[in-house]
Amino acid sequence: MADVLDQSEVDALLAAVDTGEVAPESRPIEVFSRTRRDLDDIEIRSYDFKRPERVSKDQMRALQTLHEAFARNFGASLSGFMRTIVEIKVATCEQMTYGEFTAGLPNPTCFNLVECSSLTGQMCLEISPLIIYPMIDRLLGGSSHDLFIPQRPMTPIEIRLISNVTRRALAMLAEAWESVRAIEFTISSTESNPQLVQIVPPNEVVVVIGLEVKMSNRAGTMNLCIPYNVIEPVVNELSSQSWFAIQRSDEAGEVSKRIGEQLERAPATLTGVLAETTVTVADLSQLQVGDIILTEKSAVSPLVLSVEGEKKFLATLGQFKGRRVMCIERPIGRTDRV
Repeated sequence: MADVLDQSEVDALLAAVDTGEVAPESRPIEVFSRTRRDLDDIEIRSYDFKRPERVSKDQMRALQTLHEAFARNFGASLSGFMRTIVEIKVATCEQMTYGEFTAGLPNPTCFNLVECSSLTGQMCLEISPLIIYPMIDRLLGGSSHDLFIPQRPMTPIEIRLISNVTRRALAMLAEAWESVRAIEFTISSTESNPQLVQIVPPNEVVVVIGLEVKMSNRAGTMNLCIPYNVIEPVVNELSSQSWFAIQRSDEAGEVSKRIGEQLERAPATLTGVLAETTVTVADLSQLQVGDIILTEKSAVSPLVLSVEGEKKFLATLGQFKGRRVMCIERPIGRTDRV
C-alpha cells in the first residue's frame, strides 16, 4: 500500500486523461458471442475441465439421503453382529475424478470391487485399516483397546473374517437402492493396493460417499466409489422428489406387509350375542334357575357375531355333529340396526 495517490495526484491524472496526454486503458473483451452483450450483466464463473460436474445437485442430495438410510441400517446390523454399538454416518458426498479418489487412499487398505447385477461396470468399497483390524480383533474375542494397527496387506484368514462385515454392508446397500432399482451387489475381488486397480480411466468422474465408522474407542472411514457410467442409466431417477415419493410408497407397502404377517398369527376372540336387554339391579339379584328373561328380539332373528368386542357379522345358530355352531350369513352393513 506504499503507492497511494493523494488528492492532488488524482486530480492531475484525471486532467491528463481529459486533455489526451494519457490514453485510458482499453478494456479487453473477455466474453465472445454472436451478439454483443453488456459485460457488466454477464456472470462469469471459473470452470475446471479436469473436474466436470456431471451429477446435478438434486441428484447428489438424493444420493446422500439414500446412503444415510444405508448407514443407519448397516450400523444397526453391524451392532448386532459385533455385539457392541457401531455408529455409521455419512461424512461427505462429492464427485471427483477416479485418479483423485485413489490418490487419497492409504496403502495398504481393504479395497473391494463390487459387481452390480442390473448395471454395467463396477463400484469400489474401501474400508480403512484403522477400523478393519479392531473389527477383526473384536470377532476373535479381543477388546481392541491396546491393539496395534499393522502396516501390511490383510491375510487370507483376515479377509475371510472381514467378508462377514462386507456381506452385511452389501445387503443393506441393496435394500437402500431398492427404492430406485432392484440391484444385487457382490464382491468380485479384494485388493490391498488401490493404485493397482483401474475400473475406469483416471479422469473419469466418480461419486464418492464417505462414511465415518465408530466402534467403542476406535474410529475409521469407509468410502463407496460409484463411477458415473455405472449409475448413468438410473441417474434421471435420482431426483429428490421422485426418490422421496418412491421411498414413502415402498416403505408403506413393506410396513403393511410386515404388520399383516404378524397379525396372521395373533389370536382373536369370537363372541355370538343372541340378544340384549336391560334389567334392574333388584331383578338381577332375584334371578333363579328356570327364570325366563324376555327380550324384544325375535327367536328367528340372526344373532350378532363379534370379533374382539366389535360387531362384524350376522349369523344363525345351529347344530353340527352334536355341537352348537354359528353359520355366518353376511357382514354387518351400515344400515343394519344391531
